[in-house]
Amino acid sequence: MKRKVLSALLSVAMIATMLVGCGNSADSNAPAEAPAESEAPAEDAAPAEDAAESAAPAGEGGLIGVAMPTKDLQRWNQDGSNMEAQLKEAGYEVDLQYAANDIQTQVSQIENMISNGCKLLVIASIDGDSLGTVLAQAKEAGVPVIAYDRLIMNSDAVSYYATFDNYMVGTVQGEYIRDALDLENAEGPFNIELITGDPGDNNARFFFGGAMDVLQPYIDSGKLVVKSGQVSFEECATANWATEAAQSRFDAIIASNYSDGTTLHAVLASNDSTALGVANSLAANYTGEYPVLTGQDCDIASVKNMIAGKQSMSVFKDTRDLATQVVKMVDAIMKGGEAPVNDTESYDNGTGVIPSYLCEPVFADVNNYKELLIDSGYYTEADLQ
Repeated sequence: MKRKVLSALLSVAMIATMLVGCGNSADSNAPAEAPAESEAPAEDAAPAEDAAESAAPAGEGGLIGVAMPTKDLQRWNQDGSNMEAQLKEAGYEVDLQYAANDIQTQVSQIENMISNGCKLLVIASIDGDSLGTVLAQAKEAGVPVIAYDRLIMNSDAVSYYATFDNYMVGTVQGEYIRDALDLENAEGPFNIELITGDPGDNNARFFFGGAMDVLQPYIDSGKLVVKSGQVSFEECATANWATEAAQSRFDAIIASNYSDGTTLHAVLASNDSTALGVANSLAANYTGEYPVLTGQDCDIASVKNMIAGKQSMSVFKDTRDLATQVVKMVDAIMKGGEAPVNDTESYDNGTGVIPSYLCEPVFADVNNYKELLIDSGYYTEADLQ
């Protein structure tokens, strides 16, 4: 009888040892469960320092790769830091990388994330059409992919998409111009110029399309006049959303159309980096009545311009909210479930509609920026001095 009891105890001990080994395997796709608080440590446990490093909230057990396009734009720094902080708070390890707007760098970073054992990838792509090969590797390795804020095109490896309602961003900008100029009632005509973002960023077309759906009827009727004649997306695009490229293009537009004192009444700029280029060009080349100027992202430089009267509005996309939603999506996937989404119709990446979660944007201007940006803790008063 004693031999049977001893044999049983040895068997339990061996099984427990095997389970611990499996729980620490880098190949496991499921997050490891933290030990119950009441469990006493084994006599041969790791040193206290190592134990402290391994302790984490429930849900830990996976390394999450977060690929951001660049540090050159303020918003991506905020996105990356918010994402990293919230994922770590939820109990995940994070490999956060920025690619300096270089496609091959981003490809290499993603390859390294896969080979280093990332269990899920969150990717804000530089060019939505350039990641097909590396994402095929992710799919083969069983690594889910969430496209972050920029839809990744022509890849069936994309599981989900998380972004703000990009079409709504554009309509908010168009409606702001409509209301500021009182286009419903004023006789006009009013002169307007258009500037949007990078042609490799699928979102740029949504921004521009949403705004033009509001403004195009007034252009067609002649109440709005684009004196440069540049109205198509391709004519108005700005490579890499670069401030310098936007400024250079606008220098040419002002020299050709507004140097004789003609009033420029409004500028549709799809984001703050292009709006900053417009503002710089206006300061250097334009002496007329200052136009209504839109933007997006509430970058510090543009909020300062807004306070100074050099930019009219900026669409506020609270990246903390988007990060929170992505963490919920990551957690659901890592626990074997489906990520929460609220749109299954809008975003087709060429291989099918990608289930998406769309956060809702709002606009900030000189009348409400304190409430939206300072009272919420997004910025401090000192940030905007």
